[in-house]
Amino acid sequence: MSSADRPTKSGESPSDTARPTKSGESPSGTARPAKSGESPNDATSPTEPGGSAGAPDAPDASDAPDAPNATSAVSAARALSARTLHNLERASGELAAATSAAMEQRLPWFRRMPADQRASVLLVIQGGVSGFVSWLRDPKQVIRLTAEAFRAAPRDMSRWVSLRQTVELVRVALEVFERQLPGLADSAAERVPLTEAVLRYGREIAFAAATSYAAAAEARGAWDARLEALVVDGVVRGDAEESLYSRAAALGWDLAAEATVLVGNPPSEDPPQVVFGVRSRAARIGRPVLLSVQGSRLVVVLAGSTEPTGGPDVLARMADAFGPGPVVAGPTVTSIAEAHRSAADALSGLRAVVGWPGAPRPVRSTDLLPERALAGDPEAEWQLVDRVARPLEDAGSALLDTVDTYLEVGGVLEACARRLYVHPNTVRYRLRRVTELTGRNPNDPRDSLVLRVALSVGRLARARGLW
Repeated sequence: MSSADRPTKSGESPSDTARPTKSGESPSGTARPAKSGESPNDATSPTEPGGSAGAPDAPDASDAPDAPNATSAVSAARALSARTLHNLERASGELAAATSAAMEQRLPWFRRMPADQRASVLLVIQGGVSGFVSWLRDPKQVIRLTAEAFRAAPRDMSRWVSLRQTVELVRVALEVFERQLPGLADSAAERVPLTEAVLRYGREIAFAAATSYAAAAEARGAWDARLEALVVDGVVRGDAEESLYSRAAALGWDLAAEATVLVGNPPSEDPPQVVFGVRSRAARIGRPVLLSVQGSRLVVVLAGSTEPTGGPDVLARMADAFGPGPVVAGPTVTSIAEAHRSAADALSGLRAVVGWPGAPRPVRSTDLLPERALAGDPEAEWQLVDRVARPLEDAGSALLDTVDTYLEVGGVLEACARRLYVHPNTVRYRLRRVTELTGRNPNDPRDSLVLRVALSVGRLARARGLW
């Protein structure tokens, strides 16, 4: 009896019984139509041991996609024959040359590039084509392959090719690939999956380009931050003018702009947050700044004039970017080359401001001259002598005696006039002259302290033979 005529055994389905092999069917399995993205060989593969005839094979665990779109990429790769992949490998050089020619024709800025830079771009194109073929063989390596396409480029390529220009290059390359790659397919059925693969790979290349430029921007930002810290440190230490000029110019600083140094406490222990806060304040008032967090203090170099012009106080608005505590502003100097004097006075004032609990915020370092002199700052002593004691002594003994007497009697005009045996109007006139010469009004409590300390420092300096 033939196998087709034998009865079905107990526990055996009719489909399991042997029957003649049909046309297009393997002896060990039944024929089924090939699924989308599956080669005919996969549709007629023999049945695995233990599986039922005609059922699709279970997917291998090693074929699980690493990304959500990897399944379609794997299907597109399987739909391409080995001959098509070989054609792509052989045509990589021609594709790169055609892409470069299209770029020169359509992008005027690409034609103006030097030959070595165009060669670097061509190198990236060739790497992209080679990566495309490798990606078709193993779509799971898309991230590594697209990254390698840009790793072959010179490190400074992102400086002479902007991100916008890179997007234009990718667009032109994809258009050339879409036009020429379908002709490399071994059959008409492979053209559609090949075109889809180009589009998918082009998307990955675009993301890789954006990632590359983002990394370059972060690297430049980190380098600028280090360079900015070096400039501020050079201002504090008083580095040579040439090195300071060179570094400040690299940061885009106007070398002819006036500069003022402010010091105080940082508003946060997070450096990026400090930088963001200071730069935001500076942007609102339209002033460039250089800043650095040095331990427990924040040092800011502010560009431009700080003289009041009827608008908001620039120093007061910048002081809001500092943390709690006093903020001291050094004198405004003519350029960043002289900023070390402003920094030295500001830091000296920050150390001495504790002697004036009611100091405004911010306070100028010149308003802290008495406290700085008492703290042992020789620069503050010299400024008191030069701005207060010397002008009074040069003006004659009458003004000097009037100031001394007026301060000794506690600022009582009539008592001062009686002690000097002059009319009260004479005292008033002399006090006005003192204000004109020194900028300090003896009737103001704070200015009277400055005058008293300045006269004492001047006498001590004369006793030591310093002037």
